[in-house]
Amino acid sequence: MAPARTVIVTCAVTGSIHVPSQTPYLPITPEQIAASAIGAAEAGAAILHLHARNPDDGRPEPDPAAFLRFLPQIKAGTDAVVNITTGGAMTMSIDERLAGPLRMKPEMCSLNMGSMNFGLYPIADRIKEFQYAWEPAYLEASRGGIFRNTFADIERLLAALGEHGTRFEFECYDVGHLYTLAHFLDRGLVTPPLFVQTIFGILGGIGTDPEDLLHMKRTADRLLGDAYVWSILGAGRHQINLTTMGAIMGGNVRTGLEDNIYLGKGELAKSNADLVAKVVRILRELSLEPATPAQARELMGLKGAANVGF
Repeated sequence: MAPARTVIVTCAVTGSIHVPSQTPYLPITPEQIAASAIGAAEAGAAILHLHARNPDDGRPEPDPAAFLRFLPQIKAGTDAVVNITTGGAMTMSIDERLAGPLRMKPEMCSLNMGSMNFGLYPIADRIKEFQYAWEPAYLEASRGGIFRNTFADIERLLAALGEHGTRFEFECYDVGHLYTLAHFLDRGLVTPPLFVQTIFGILGGIGTDPEDLLHMKRTADRLLGDAYVWSILGAGRHQINLTTMGAIMGGNVRTGLEDNIYLGKGELAKSNADLVAKVVRILRELSLEPATPAQARELMGLKGAANVGF
């Protein structure tokens, strides 16, 4: 009997989309982030996508020192691949977003493939009482702000982090982002295999209809051919539907409290491990198996945990 196909499970541990008032289970302190990340790896995540937060009020934090409060603990506690954001938050400058990754020199970094309207402001209408004063203004800023990722910004990030052997999770929120990635592939500025995270359900990006997923996959196949590794991120309540569909179609999957705070309808996930375990159970019921960190490293040609800066 042929072995089960493996699926890379990425867990986005805390992120910058959700605010603390949405759920008491969002990891905020360094100790919470480290424990939640290690728990997700133990549940089956091969890649840990990480942001940092201010431990006092949960605000997204770009300072390299913030990452150093939890990355060594994660490295000591698991061999999962550490993937640090270069997206940060739309309130941060490119210099701020680059500071942590440059200092940490991780195996992987996320890289957003285009500027966009990134609408978080509807979240505010669903929160009855805010825990911290910064939260409503942070969400409302997305109504009039633009999440900046210009061609020059992308070129800078590719060059600066590529010098250290860091590879990328190319975050594509719409079809045009796939064309931008193909442009950089044509110019020789990115090297296969490209780990392409197709993202569905963010206001300002592509939607969550099954046809949207099919359209992104068809477009990526046409533009990138065999030069990419496909992964699927469904935001919020669409996460399980889209990741299950994508896994059946041969893709890899992403879950975690950055992307979705619910384990089921009306039921908050109490940890990242809960979300990873649910995805892993579904994969195994489909006769699929979560990839190990070693398998993920081999597939994407990563430099290994011994060659990072933390």
